[in-house]
Amino acid sequence: MFRFSAALYLLLLLFSCSGPKKAQQSAGTTPFLWENANMYFLLTDRFNNGNPANDVNFGRTAQAAKLRGFMGGDIKGITQKIEDGYFDKLGITALWFTPVVEQIHDKVDEGTGATYGFHGYWAKDWTRLDPNFGTEADLAELVDKAHRRGIRIVLDVVINHTGPATEQDPVWPADWVRTGPQCTYKGYESTIECTLVKNLPDIKTESNNPVQLPPALLEKWKKEGRLDQELAELDAFFQRTGYPRAPRFYIIKWLTDYVRQYGVDGYRCDTAKHVEETVWAELLKEAQIAFADWKKTHPDQVLDNNKFYMVGEVYNYNISAGRLFDFGDRKVDFYNQGFNQLINFEFKGDAQNTHEATFSKYSGLLHGQLAGKGVLNYISSHDDGGPFDKERMKPIESGTKLLLCPGAAQVYYGDETARSLIIPGAGGDATLRSFMNWDELADNSTRNGHRVADVLTHWQKLGRFRKAHPAVGAGVHTMLSASPYVFKRAYRSRKFTDTVVVGLDLPKGKKEINVQGVFANGAALQDYYSGQTVTVAGGKAVVDSAFDIVLLGK
Repeated sequence: MFRFSAALYLLLLLFSCSGPKKAQQSAGTTPFLWENANMYFLLTDRFNNGNPANDVNFGRTAQAAKLRGFMGGDIKGITQKIEDGYFDKLGITALWFTPVVEQIHDKVDEGTGATYGFHGYWAKDWTRLDPNFGTEADLAELVDKAHRRGIRIVLDVVINHTGPATEQDPVWPADWVRTGPQCTYKGYESTIECTLVKNLPDIKTESNNPVQLPPALLEKWKKEGRLDQELAELDAFFQRTGYPRAPRFYIIKWLTDYVRQYGVDGYRCDTAKHVEETVWAELLKEAQIAFADWKKTHPDQVLDNNKFYMVGEVYNYNISAGRLFDFGDRKVDFYNQGFNQLINFEFKGDAQNTHEATFSKYSGLLHGQLAGKGVLNYISSHDDGGPFDKERMKPIESGTKLLLCPGAAQVYYGDETARSLIIPGAGGDATLRSFMNWDELADNSTRNGHRVADVLTHWQKLGRFRKAHPAVGAGVHTMLSASPYVFKRAYRSRKFTDTVVVGLDLPKGKKEINVQGVFANGAALQDYYSGQTVTVAGGKAVVDSAFDIVLLGK
């Protein structure tokens, strides 16, 4: 799958040798916990254009519907923001971006007009990066520079389907895919052995029958001069594993190559409920082997002892369901198939409730039914047409509730800058996928009475607090006072303890926070919101600031 030229090898060597190494986590330092992750999710094509020279490929020049064509964002653009410290200032600890594998070359005509595969979910060739997104060297640089800053990389991966068939992109053979029926969601089978929409061929992930590679793919590899290499790698994979040459195992091989080559830390698994749950366990097994292989060959670049991470998009999974997802005729424990976390579609509704109602509920579930596992909460995403605060009327409240809630947090690009989710002329989910509003940030713009820069500052303070204190997302929640609202979070493990106290909706100016029984008299605490350092006296921490929030931790 991967062959490096001499120039590329020297470039990668430069990346690995330049700058300070990110050492392994030492005893006594703050550990990274996926349960407390502050994960930034972005559409690769819509975030930042780092290389305008790759904006057009494969003749993708036809006029597309509003926000349904390529707009120039790429891997280089993400790396630029890593280098600029944008994610550091937000306290981001993991970065998830939409798939970067080669997409179908042609457009498709849908009800809203022509659409290209800018979003990354229409794979044509899993073994190659799409040039619109960048090169292998670009991806290697991104992972390396993210790791140097302690930021984990989560690849968005698709096993469920190929891209749509077009004149330029022939449908895969019938022993690979089905082209009908469409899913009706009336039970397990009608959710899995079906196509999500018309003309989105569904991989026969249930099949164990050996299949030949698609002729069009073989011809493509031949033209690109890598046919022999790809075939040799597949032979080695199937010989090592003993798997049948069934469709899903080819794709598992291709996806885990990115782990072995680059050292990515995890997967976000797309359309997880549309694939037999056991397939995800098979993917995890091979990803763990690949991750261990990468660690062995890159000992100086290993961040810690965390195992490979997987979060699943089981659409409409709710934290209240605990470990089980109900298909109607069958309940499935996806957590038992290797997932660390599932995306929680319930949070956007829970965010309408009081802080205490939400925080106490999530703490109880995460340390009860879901102990040892977790959820990834969000307020908006790329395909949820009913997010919390779609009009961006409450961007400050959004940040407070998301980043202070127990569980991992998913920041969708532009949540932190009140990027508009309502774009005139954009149909369906396209309205959620506008280009990142860097221009509004630079112009000091205002949306609905909130300065974009002020919104960003709020999210930055909360994010850095979460990053510094694993107790925020992974700790047990206890309310200390209802009015004013003050709570603590406490995290305990064999090697690390962490406690924080948070006050919300407090009076501006001087405020006394009762921390008796939590922090000892004489303890020096930092208020991560105002930046002040205070000393506990008489069981109280006194903060004098212009803010109504206090974030206390050692």
